[in-house]
Amino acid sequence: MIPFNRACLTGSEEKFVIDAIRSKSISGDAQYSARVQAWFETALNSYRALLTPSCTASLEMAAILLNIEPGDEVILPSYTFVSTANAFILRGATLKFIDIRPDTMNMDESLIEAAITPKTKAIVPVHYAGVACAMDEIMSIAERHNLYVIEDAAQAMLSTYKGRQLGSIGHIGAFSFHETKNFTSAGEGGLTIINDPSFIERAEIVREKGTNRKQFFRGQVDKYSWVDVGSSFLMNDVSAAYLWGQINEANSIIAARRRIFNRYYEGLQSLQQTGHIQLSIAPGTNTCNAHMFYIKTQNNAVRQKLIAYLKDQKITSVFHYIPLHSSTMGQKAGAFVGTDVYTTVESEKLLRLPMYYGLKDSQIDLIVSAIADFYRD
Repeated sequence: MIPFNRACLTGSEEKFVIDAIRSKSISGDAQYSARVQAWFETALNSYRALLTPSCTASLEMAAILLNIEPGDEVILPSYTFVSTANAFILRGATLKFIDIRPDTMNMDESLIEAAITPKTKAIVPVHYAGVACAMDEIMSIAERHNLYVIEDAAQAMLSTYKGRQLGSIGHIGAFSFHETKNFTSAGEGGLTIINDPSFIERAEIVREKGTNRKQFFRGQVDKYSWVDVGSSFLMNDVSAAYLWGQINEANSIIAARRRIFNRYYEGLQSLQQTGHIQLSIAPGTNTCNAHMFYIKTQNNAVRQKLIAYLKDQKITSVFHYIPLHSSTMGQKAGAFVGTDVYTTVESEKLLRLPMYYGLKDSQIDLIVSAIADFYRD
C-alpha cells in the first residue's frame, strides 16, 4: 500500500535527539531550541522566533497577543483547519468567513473589505498547500482599516511571496511541524514568528505561562512572577533536536518535494488537457515549498469513486477540509459573508495524492498510471 503520508526522516535527526536526551536539560528553550529559533529568525527574517508545541498553540498565542476579546470579529476563509478558528473563538471572537479563490484555494482578497465592520480586529490568511495568499493586497487593506494580520502558514514553511518568506509579512506568523508537514519535530510542534517588535516582550511572557521568567534569566528582574495571562507554549528540547536535524537538510527536503510535485504535474498534464481533472496550481513567481499535490475531479461523486478505485490499487488518497461555515460549531461561532460561490463546490472536488520525502519515482508513476486507467475505464 502506498500511504498518503510518511513523516520526514532524513537520518540526521538521531544524533541530535540522543545528544539532547543525554543533556541535563530537555525542557523548553534549552540548547536545541535556541539553535532552531536562531535559525528561523535568520531564515524567515523575523524579529523573534518562538517554538511551540503545535501550530494550534501558536495561533492561540497570537490571539492572546492581539487582545482578541468578546465582541471582536476576525475574517478568515472557511476552507481551513479548525485550529485557525478555535484560536479566536476561545477568546470570544465572532468569525466572519469569506469565499476562496478557485485557483489557489486561498481567501479571495477582493472580498475582505466587504466583511469589515467596526468590530473587525484581524484578518487571518491561510496559505493553502504552501501557495501564497495575495499578501500585498491583504496588508494594504489591513493598513487602511487599522487591522492586524496573522498568517496561518502551517503548510508554508520556506514558501515565499515576491521574495519574502511566508509568515514574515503579517504582524504574526504561525507554522506547523506536525508529522504531515515538510519538516517535523517528531510528530507535533509549531512556531510563532513575531514580525512586529512591539509584541516581542509580551510574547515571551505569554509563552511562559504569563510570567516574566525570561527577563529573570536575563537578569532584567531579580525574581520572576505572574504578570499576564498565558499558557505553557514551549516545545520540549528533544523535539527541537529532532527538528534541528531536519532543518540542517532543509534544502534537500524541499528539492525532493519539488521534484515529486513536478513529476506528478508532468505525468497528469494530459488528463488536465482533456478536461478530466484540474491540477494543483503552479506557483509562478511565488516560490512554493511543494507541501501538497492535489487534483480536482469533476464533482464529489467522481472523487469518491476515484478514492475507492485507488484504494483497490493499494494507493491512499484523501480529501481535505469540510468548510467550517457548514459545520455545527462554525454555524454557532460565525457567519459566511457574501455568497459561497467556490468554497463548498471546490472543496468537494479536491483530492490529495501521496506526497512525502522518500516517495519513489516508480511509486509516482504507478499513481499517475492508476489515475489514467480510472479515466480510461
